[in-house]
Formats: sequence, C-alpha cells, structure tokens
Amino acid sequence: MKLSNSFSRALRTFAYFMSSGTHYDLRGINYLELYGEEPSAIEQAYAIYANIIEIDENGIVLNAKYAQKRAAQYIRSYCDKTYKIEPPFESWELELHEPPSLKNLK
Repeated sequence: MKLSNSFSRALRTFAYFMSSGTHYDLRGINYLELYGEEPSAIEQAYAIYANIIEIDENGIVLNAKYAQKRAAQYIRSYCDKTYKIEPPFESWELELHEPPSLKNLK
C-alpha cells in the first residue's frame, strides 16, 4: 500500500513551510539555522507531525493544520525558552520510533 495523495500533499506542504522559513506559526522565529546546527530538533518536529497526523480509511488527512501546529509549537519552544506549549505534549506525541531497515524489503 502506498501513502495517499492527501497525505502526500499534507506532508509536502509542511515540509515546504518548515524548510523555507515561512511557517505561519513560526513568524519571527529564526528556525532555519536548526537544520544545520540542531538537526535533532527538526527530527523531533517531524516525529511530532507524524505521530499526530490522522488519516481516514480512504487515505484523507483529517487534521493537517493541527499536526503542523503541534510540530511548530515544539520548534517555537526550542528556539524561545519562554514559550509555553499549550496543551503540554503527551508522551505519545514525542515518541521517536526506530528508523527503517537499511535494506529495502521489496
């Protein structure tokens, strides 16, 4: 099974805003430097996004804006220690799952 076009669009949009420095929830935050200096912060933001995104039985993304918002909250709090995340993250939102095998299964 492949990922749906709906998910592909949602992920592409999130990736664009994150890598272009234009994410609407991160205005005024210089987070692009994290890509070269703090890649684990970016990794965590994408993990949050992936953990939160919900897809229905037809592959339609149900909460793309919310998944982006939660990931952006993490980046904002990483860059601005005075920023308070509301609601606080639950442990499942922050989980970093094991990477895939280095060998293709197909």
